Amino acid sequence: MGNQVEKLTHLSYKEVPTADPTGVDRDDGPRIGVSYIFSNDDEDMEPQPPPQGPDGGGGGLPDGGDGLPLPSPQPYDPRLHEVECSVFYRDECIYQKSFAPGSAALSTYTPENLLNKCRPGDLVEFVSQAQYPHWAVYVGNFQVVHLHRLEVSNSFLTDASQGRRGRVVNELYRYKPLSPSAVVRNALAHVGAKERELSWRNSESFAAWCRYGKREFKIGGELRIGKQPYRLQIQLSAQRSHTLEFQSLEDLIMEKRRNDQIGRTAVLQELATHLHPAEPDVSDSDAARTTPPPGRPPAPAREEGAREAVVR
Repeated sequence: MGNQVEKLTHLSYKEVPTADPTGVDRDDGPRIGVSYIFSNDDEDMEPQPPPQGPDGGGGGLPDGGDGLPLPSPQPYDPRLHEVECSVFYRDECIYQKSFAPGSAALSTYTPENLLNKCRPGDLVEFVSQAQYPHWAVYVGNFQVVHLHRLEVSNSFLTDASQGRRGRVVNELYRYKPLSPSAVVRNALAHVGAKERELSWRNSESFAAWCRYGKREFKIGGELRIGKQPYRLQIQLSAQRSHTLEFQSLEDLIMEKRRNDQIGRTAVLQELATHLHPAEPDVSDSDAARTTPPPGRPPAPAREEGAREAVVR
């Protein structure tokens, strides 16, 4: 056993197979010695978003309790609520969300208008303030396949949106996608899978796996040995960024989604509190780099309603 462990620790990441040569990762069942975490899709931990009007804001209540109407919520603006960030595997950028001038990739649409922009195999993201983003795979005929409440379901896009605005997000991850027909097959093949049959922690990981076929999106899909190879670079301003390091893409996605849920302002406040107040200006030098702030684990071992199963 000792020799086997020694050999394992000397494996380079390139020697670890991450996908089938055909581009579709084969599911060989549970892996021995891997702890599997089963939990509700993380966006279901939060209250459902209020009904939204055509501008993406909440519908509001007619009465604030004292006879006065409540003020109308502001329309959803990604630049105000979302965190601009990039993800790197070693020196390769594998994901980027940018608010660069003239970029329309993050524009959001009502579910009805979004249908006109979707093609089979597209990744769709539904967003709302103070909610986890919800991802789905568009499979045609006005329908999507998505991981929701511990089950992979086939729903109409308008139903899956739950009133949230949405967008096509094929360009966020920079992996080479599978063909549209393969993406649709991947999604439809898992409709009905639930609870312990699931290999993904959240809707984003499931949808991304359908499109790219990479086992890094699966629970326990990577060996967590050695230095942390993944970096989440959060843009603080035009000149400054802060970098968090992770051992797996799975953990990084959990942290990235948490940032989207709590919102840009809260993320910047957390980082300002964590960073040393006397830290020198590094506008023309390297970005600050740390592990996630204390009390803020990148991927909690157990979420609300979670169940853990250890395969021995």
